[in-house]
Amino acid sequence: PHTIVTEVCEGVSNCVSACPVGCIQQGSGKNQKGKNYFLIDFSICIDCGICLKVCPIEGAVLPDERSDLQKS
Repeated sequence: PHTIVTEVCEGVSNCVSACPVGCIQQGSGKNQKGKNYFLIDFSICIDCGICLKVCPIEGAVLPDERSDLQKS
């Protein structure tokens, strides 16, 4: 699965509509930047990489499962 880095995400949400399996959801609260953020449900993610391709924020999506960088 891919990972959305909570503290880098700026809540653009291109990933939400692009995800073919609906594994991306809004996190609870805001990150340290004061932005809404999104997260990937690792149990649903099919590792297609579309979220990585559509995100305009550099470093917000990683091609690895990193639960330490993604909070709920």
